[in-house]
Amino acid sequence: MKLPPEVIGFLERARVAHLATVTPDGRPHVVAICYAFDGENFYSVIDPKPKRVPPERLARVRNIRANPHVCLIVDHYEENWANLMYVQVHGRAELIFAGAEHQRAVQLLREKYPQYRTMALDAEPVIKILPERFVVWTATPARV
Repeated sequence: MKLPPEVIGFLERARVAHLATVTPDGRPHVVAICYAFDGENFYSVIDPKPKRVPPERLARVRNIRANPHVCLIVDHYEENWANLMYVQVHGRAELIFAGAEHQRAVQLLREKYPQYRTMALDAEPVIKILPERFVVWTATPARV
């Protein structure tokens, strides 16, 4: 699906998304993430903020390893419901641990989020989401 420039701009500007994965027993698991969109793929790093378990034991990582099918939701909410919008991204996720694409993903994330500029991210796993289908919804169809 070729996305209109307005939707690409929305995906590039939005600050947070919600990543849905599936547990091995078929239950949904949703977590808010910071992400970067390069026009083709989405990237999110497992950053070193305090977590209860090591990165490889996080539910989203375990779930992606067991089943790479994911859904990402990027939405915009305002009290004026004429301005509501969301983009659902259905795709496959993979984990990237090193290499040129990992470095590029970290750079994109650092450009978007100043908080990442001082974090050690070079050895942290990156989740790459390869979109297979987009669902775009807006309360005002002319907006897209």
